[in-house]
Amino acid sequence: MLQTLDLACLRGDRRLFRGLNIAVAPGQLLRVEGANGAGKTSLLRLLAGLALPAAGEVHWQGQPIRRQRETYAQALLYLGHLGGLKDELTPVENLRIECDLAGTPGVDDARIRAALDAWGLARQVGLPLRVLSAGQRRRAALARLQLSDAVLWVLDEPFNALDVDAVAFLGRQIEAHLARGGLAVVTSHMDLPIAPAQLQSVRLS
Repeated sequence: MLQTLDLACLRGDRRLFRGLNIAVAPGQLLRVEGANGAGKTSLLRLLAGLALPAAGEVHWQGQPIRRQRETYAQALLYLGHLGGLKDELTPVENLRIECDLAGTPGVDDARIRAALDAWGLARQVGLPLRVLSAGQRRRAALARLQLSDAVLWVLDEPFNALDVDAVAFLGRQIEAHLARGGLAVVTSHMDLPIAPAQLQSVRLS
């Protein structure tokens, strides 16, 4: 279970939100909605433990994440809206580093190439990321989903720059993750291709 208890967030002197209480159980997806500047990315960064709240706490399995940083890091896959990959490296090199940093066992180059192939990037695996299109870069970042054992996915605008086929493929990946008992928190400006029974939402304003 992922929970927030009376969570508040400030940006400079401006309060983005306060008193936020949410709960995400296994098999559920939380969609975070709101206008630009409402605090969607700020909330995801709080949930990922990358920023500190102005008030309140984020809990994982009933305990504050600040008390279980290593355990929480192993349970979490956070994908920011910029993807977090390095332009001078190839998709394979980027994902190898990501897996090494996450401590994901049993991930070799063959498995990385298979994940990239699933996203239609078999011909781009050896090219530096800087020469790829925005959609290809997004798909390279999303290939991390196939390589991670994390139970909690926190994804910031993952559908951006994807074509129709890639949107549908990502929707199936998220649904399969939820069916395995995983949890997901997603921001998106588009309708999500996810079964309504698995979906809840919170709107920041």
